[in-house]
Amino acid sequence: MAHAEVLTSSQTGAQSKAGSKRDTEWMLALFGTAIGAGVLFLPINAGLGGIWPLILMTVIIGPMTFLAHRGLTRLCLSSKNPNADITQTVTEHFGEKAGSLITLGYFASIYPILLIYGIGITNTVSSLMVNQLGMAEPNRAILSLVLVSALVGVMVTGQKTVLKITNTMVYPLIVVLFGTSVYLIPQWNMAQFEASISMGDFLSTVFLTIPVLVFAFNHSPAVSSFASSYRKDLGNDAEAHASRTLKRTTMLLVGFTMFFVYSCVLTLSPAELIAAKEANLPIMSVFAQRTDNAIFGWMAQIVAIVAISSSFFGHYMGTREGLQGMIVNKAKREGKTVNMKTVDMGIIAFIILSVWAVAYMNVSVMGMIEALVAPILAMILFILPVYATKKVPAMRKYDAKINLFTLLMGVIAISGFITAEFFL
Repeated sequence: MAHAEVLTSSQTGAQSKAGSKRDTEWMLALFGTAIGAGVLFLPINAGLGGIWPLILMTVIIGPMTFLAHRGLTRLCLSSKNPNADITQTVTEHFGEKAGSLITLGYFASIYPILLIYGIGITNTVSSLMVNQLGMAEPNRAILSLVLVSALVGVMVTGQKTVLKITNTMVYPLIVVLFGTSVYLIPQWNMAQFEASISMGDFLSTVFLTIPVLVFAFNHSPAVSSFASSYRKDLGNDAEAHASRTLKRTTMLLVGFTMFFVYSCVLTLSPAELIAAKEANLPIMSVFAQRTDNAIFGWMAQIVAIVAISSSFFGHYMGTREGLQGMIVNKAKREGKTVNMKTVDMGIIAFIILSVWAVAYMNVSVMGMIEALVAPILAMILFILPVYATKKVPAMRKYDAKINLFTLLMGVIAISGFITAEFFL
């Protein structure tokens, strides 16, 4: 009997350790998905309106990020089929036509960002080779094909390997963000606190910057795979454990990213931020120019490469699911059977070739595409899960007043995206 108790205790300990490892791996994977190369521009975009709007946004971005991603995770976990991904779940809940439309929107909100990262990784590695390593300009076609193939190759190795590689990549990103933030503390000044701002400008700044923060903290492309993994491991206990991991991810994101943003904003004057915005410079390049410090040049490139790669993995998951969902839905409507291995091989080939083509051509319209898909992203992340709590029986237990906050933030994010793109 005593022996059985010891065995049970050791098994519980092993399960707890495995669960803790899983939670940490997914927390870092979600963090990596959220922190793309945009982190280098975030201090400029978020700090342009002054320190007071930034303080308000710091207070609300945590609840915004956590509640929206928890809602989407709950939606992904609500299917009767324990192996369903987000595309199958929305089809089950909203029917074939609505499911196909939502799946198309999901794909359209993620795939263009994957293309942007293909361009970004090629430009960054090329810049590193020329400026930091003193090499000749590489052949863009070969470089982009090697980089894109390598990133997709990592994804093909399986979820466990991807999580390990992503975790390994995220650690230096956290170290550089935190290290830069601390390094800048002696240079902090109070210029931002002295800048006057009217109530109208204050509200306008918050309205237009919330979409930037939503985009910067978004890790929804990996949420479906995250939810599926937890449901596979934990069954009915998946939601509680997934919510805890999402809470930790949000705390990590807000803590490290906003500390970095504040440190940069308090170091630069309002005039310097405006000049950086006009020059379209990443924040590390601004500091490199200010201090003539070559270390910032290296750090900017390293952060960009690591951030783009880790975000690429998360967006690949979402792109693959969206494509798979559209193909399967179309086949079902036509009464055809689907060979999933063939579909997966076709998706891999499509992603490699399309991302490579766009990266090679160095397409310059991606900023506009990003701005156009962002409202769709906000709709799926903020609006859809709240709507589901009213319409889907399995989601009704999550119907609560706090959903009004998520709904409001979603409306602000969508209208802010549209206003910034078409009216300013």
